[in-house]
Amino acid sequence: MSLIGKNIRTLRQKNGWSQGEVAKRLAISIPAFSKIETGITDVNISRLDQIATLFEVSTIDLISKEGEHHQSENAAEISMLREKIAFKEEEIISLQKKVIELYEELRNKDKAAG
Repeated sequence: MSLIGKNIRTLRQKNGWSQGEVAKRLAISIPAFSKIETGITDVNISRLDQIATLFEVSTIDLISKEGEHHQSENAAEISMLREKIAFKEEEIISLQKKVIELYEELRNKDKAAG
């Protein structure tokens, strides 16, 4: 079974649909859909788009290994979060320096008064 066929079968099963139900929604015969799902028939882009629309997923989700497409999305989010962390770390360091300065200033005033 091809990767695309496997992904289509998984989506069909998640929706609880039979091959006949999906074939009817795609306006093709059951054997034609079965051949798509088993990888016997190559699927053109317009049919992939039609199937993706039916299952409410992107075409990329149909042709990618599970989790592969989402990894690139996660990488961008991870990069953004790293930038936020770096910025927060800089803020923390700045605040720590300010606390130290204020402590030393207070200590020096106490020494001068005492």
